[in-house]
Amino acid sequence: MVITDRPAPDSVPVDVPARRPALSPGRAALALGALGVGYRLAMLLAGLPPTNSDEAVTGLVATHVAQGREFPLFFYGQYYMGALEAYLAAPLFALGGPGLVALRLPNLLLYALFLVAMWQLTRRLYHPWFATAVVGLLALGSDRILKNQLIAGGGYPEMNPAGALLVLLAVLLGLRAVRRRALACAAFGLVAGLTLWDDWLVLPYVAAAGALLLAGLGRDLVGRCGAALAAGLVVGLLPIVAHNLTAAPEHRSLAVYRQLSGSTPGAWADRLHGGVLFGLPIGTGFCAPGRCAGWQLWWGVVAPTLLLVAGLLALRALWALRPRQLDGLPDRLDAVRAGRIRQGGRLALVGAAAASLAAYAGSAAAADTPVESSRYLSCLLISLPALLWPLWSAARTHPARRRRAGLWLAARAALAAVAASALLATGTLIAEAGTLTRADDQRQGLVAALDRLGVQHFYADYWTCYPIVFATRERLLCGVIRDDLRAGWNRYPAYPARVARADRVAYVVPAGTALSRAVADRLATTGTPVTRTSVPGYDIHLPAAPVGLPLS
Repeated sequence: MVITDRPAPDSVPVDVPARRPALSPGRAALALGALGVGYRLAMLLAGLPPTNSDEAVTGLVATHVAQGREFPLFFYGQYYMGALEAYLAAPLFALGGPGLVALRLPNLLLYALFLVAMWQLTRRLYHPWFATAVVGLLALGSDRILKNQLIAGGGYPEMNPAGALLVLLAVLLGLRAVRRRALACAAFGLVAGLTLWDDWLVLPYVAAAGALLLAGLGRDLVGRCGAALAAGLVVGLLPIVAHNLTAAPEHRSLAVYRQLSGSTPGAWADRLHGGVLFGLPIGTGFCAPGRCAGWQLWWGVVAPTLLLVAGLLALRALWALRPRQLDGLPDRLDAVRAGRIRQGGRLALVGAAAASLAAYAGSAAAADTPVESSRYLSCLLISLPALLWPLWSAARTHPARRRRAGLWLAARAALAAVAASALLATGTLIAEAGTLTRADDQRQGLVAALDRLGVQHFYADYWTCYPIVFATRERLLCGVIRDDLRAGWNRYPAYPARVARADRVAYVVPAGTALSRAVADRLATTGTPVTRTSVPGYDIHLPAAPVGLPLS
């Protein structure tokens, strides 16, 4: 829907002062978007969200790319999730050296791109002021939202910009609103191809955008635009095609996908609770770090209902624009066609969100690890306009009839609750910032302690190991050890190989854990003298000689 103001008169009487133009939705959206970017920049510079081993591995990939040592296609240690984030950060590493800020800066730019794409998409599918409100909500950010948008842990920061851009390109091409259509088609193909290499969670949006593009362009895809689309798709698919042509059969994409989707799901009640009732509030930014209060679960009930209503509204509007309704109305063909594209775009957002939610709720992760696995619902932010439009449209005009007053009040109350919940979650994150940075402070203290002890090689649990390697720019190296004292998940095998050859090796484990007790008990049976040092958060066991750990 396009909203235009009434044309201004040709002249203004001298004795009547001209009124200053009212704030436009575009300027308001720009201001809100700038606040969102500034908020995330401030959190980034403060070291929030806290880093983790997965992000450290991405940083190590970027380091190796910047140094020209290795050019991996995937996240180290696996054969899915493309290393796109590492390649984006590598030029910054080459200029200023490796670091957490340089690793996350490209993700901040991707967030800004996401806001631009969402503004353009929402104002074309719905209403300019509604688009401004959506940008305002997206400017807020709970702990889970900022983790998805800033942490370079594999795929999440780029998924939302990619999905929103694909749907936007499909809408613009369908509306004939692009001057260089071939270039837009090439861009669509390139982004769609890259997503198959980068992260599969966004595939429902790729499929929905592709269906919309096919419906909007039809026969036009046979010509120049189709050729450009195919060329962009081929270029985007090069990394994943190259991998599948050279990898062992068990490491090819289809085999990996079957392996990832083969886990046994939990009970349906647990999956429904973790995937929908709990997953929607925490995954879309309504909860405090790592937890949701009982009253915040209301969104897990309301959001699916709104998704259903939005889908029915789009289908009803499409039905009203069916071909037989156009008989004798040639002058309305363009307007009706544009209406179909807009309603099709709305339906694409609904369908992609429903597919993403169903896939997550049907997985074992929704039942087993609902807090961290809620990141799998990251893409639902692309469908935020579809979710909120039924409320906005019901609340924008006061009902003339008294029987509709209840719906009007309920819609406004629900919108206020959405805004208040997102704002409260953002405020909670800011209030708990000091607590959340404690882990990074403890890690710095650990590095200082290892330096005092003269330790350069150590064994640790997975979540301790790689952040130390990345923070020290590979000056300290580690191997991963599990609770059963066997070798753990070593994403980069060169590190444990060097640790195994070292004469002086420490065991660094989180204090008070089962692994710390297991290491201490094992060392006590060897008869080897051990120097034990404790720093906040960690126990350091330093044997005087090799002790045969990890166990073979």
